[in-house]
Amino acid sequence: MDASAPQAPSNAAFPMAEARLIARRYTEPDAATYWTDYLISAGLGWAAFAAAVIAEPFSLMQALAIVVAGLAHYRAVIFTHELAHLKQGTFGGFRFVWNMLSGVPFLAPSFSYTGVHIDHHRPGVYGSARDGEYVAFGAGSPWRTIVYVVLSFVLPPLMVVRFVVLTPLSYAIPPLRKLLWRRASSLAIDLGYDRHDPNSQDDTTWKQQEFAGFIFATAIMALVVAGALPLAVPLVWYAVTVFILFLNSLRTLAAHAYRYAGDPSVSRTDEFLDSVNVPGNRYFTPLWAPVGLRFHATHHLFPATPYHNLEKLHTDLVAELPDNALYLTTSRKNLFDALIRLWRDAAAADKRRKAGGQTASA
Repeated sequence: MDASAPQAPSNAAFPMAEARLIARRYTEPDAATYWTDYLISAGLGWAAFAAAVIAEPFSLMQALAIVVAGLAHYRAVIFTHELAHLKQGTFGGFRFVWNMLSGVPFLAPSFSYTGVHIDHHRPGVYGSARDGEYVAFGAGSPWRTIVYVVLSFVLPPLMVVRFVVLTPLSYAIPPLRKLLWRRASSLAIDLGYDRHDPNSQDDTTWKQQEFAGFIFATAIMALVVAGALPLAVPLVWYAVTVFILFLNSLRTLAAHAYRYAGDPSVSRTDEFLDSVNVPGNRYFTPLWAPVGLRFHATHHLFPATPYHNLEKLHTDLVAELPDNALYLTTSRKNLFDALIRLWRDAAAADKRRKAGGQTASA
């Protein structure tokens, strides 16, 4: 671990055995909750998307429709996190329906996240160079967080290029195909992430999902050029996609303390203590941390817990642990509190690093 990184709290007194007993109550996912929640979110998202397309350009009505579409589709898209933890085939065609209504249209099919996220939870991988979902934001320059958020505006056109241009080229150029998988097929926050070769943890239908993304994006572009679809369709798509990426970038920054730099090996409890809960308001907080992600630290403690049980598990852990003091250190008051703490940690770590460099060169 980098010496400039803020130190995580000691985990010696964490009552893990008692926590596991509590968590056993909440291991079963409920199919009706998943289907109902997802279909309502996706349905509302596409209805608002259509309203934004037909609304007067740059009108208040269009702006409101884009916000509603962004929030609804954000919730729907975030179900990819649940898909990463559900066994293949759970709830019948849920994964297929999600890809058709959310993953493919937003060029983020489930194969781009499933294996990557499982690695994020794998013992010995969290916080290391092999973890594509971890950057040492809390152990370096705070300005990296700003750069990460700004990327939300750049990524959508790059996603289009990846599926419309690079996918068909990769069919004819085998080395490009391998490079595309390893470097441009992951919903990762580490831009230097080198993905493992396809294995059993990845979606078995990843090739079909990738081809569907190519067909969908190419067809939309062709229909717009032919005049069969208005130019508003790709413009609204860009606006909604940026909205989703922007909100998710803030949520991602608030998800961990990001204390670890270098190539550490941390325990499950250390991983939990480096993660963040923002219980907040049960009606407002889920708008920016949907599908259980406001209890992100609890999720890292017990990743198999379905999203709809995380609040119950959190409540019981607070109430029933013999000593909940260490558990509560992962909680933040709200999004702003989480982001400010991350910025302060990063600024302090950056100051220590610079001071250390000056001392060494003196």
